[in-house]
Amino acid sequence: MSFWPTPEHWSVEIPLRTQHERLDILAETGFVKLSDADFECPASEYESLEYLDWKSGGDTNFAPIASADGELDCRGFWDKGKTDKDAMWTSNAAIAPSLREYVDAVGANYGRVRIIKLEPQDRDEAMRSIHRDDNNRFNPDNEGWVVRSWIELTDNPDSYMLLMDNDENGLPDRATEQRVPLTKGSRFVVDTQRLWHVVVHNGTAPRYALITSFESGPVLDAWVHRELPQPVRA
Repeated sequence: MSFWPTPEHWSVEIPLRTQHERLDILAETGFVKLSDADFECPASEYESLEYLDWKSGGDTNFAPIASADGELDCRGFWDKGKTDKDAMWTSNAAIAPSLREYVDAVGANYGRVRIIKLEPQDRDEAMRSIHRDDNNRFNPDNEGWVVRSWIELTDNPDSYMLLMDNDENGLPDRATEQRVPLTKGSRFVVDTQRLWHVVVHNGTAPRYALITSFESGPVLDAWVHRELPQPVRA
C-alpha cells in the first residue's frame, strides 16, 4: 500500500490560520504560476556552488545562497532565533550573480535562498516525503506571511510539483491535487505552509531549482502581478 500521511505527521501541527498579512492572489488555490524567467542562469553558477547534504522532499542536496547569518547552513532560521526573513548572503552568492540579482530585484524581504539538487524519484517514492513547511515560526502577527518562490534551472517536462490543500483533519485532500510542470525557466509562488507539497521527478539526472522565501506584503504582491503570464493576443 502506498504511503499516506496520518494525523501523527509532524506537518499537521504547523499553524494554518493566523493574523499575518497574506497575498490575495494565493487565497483560492495557495499557489500562482508566473511567466517563465526572461533570463537563463548559466549551469556553471549552480553546478559550482558548495552543496550540503540536507534531506527535504527526497534525495536532496542544498546550496545556501542566503541564510540566517551568512553561513553555509540549511537549518531553519529559528535555530538562530529568527523567522525566515532578513537573510544574509553566503559565500555561494558570489558564484551565482544572476540569481542574487534576480532575488534582489524582487524588492521584498527575503529569507532562505538556496539551490535544490533533487535526484530522480517516482510518485510512490516522492509521496513518502510530502509535507508542509514551517515558514513562519517566530514571525510577528503584524508582519507578512512567508511564502516561497521557485525558478526551475533545468528542463524536466515530465516532472512536476505535486500540491494538495488540507482536508478537515489537516491531512492532504486528494480532491485538491494540482501539478505544476517543471520545465526550464518555469516560475511559481506557493504558500508552502498551507499546501502539502513534494516533487515527482521522473527524469534521469538531477533537477536543479532556485527556492526563495519571501515576505508577503505590497512589494511582493506588486511583483507577482507584474510577473503574471501575459494574455496571448490574436
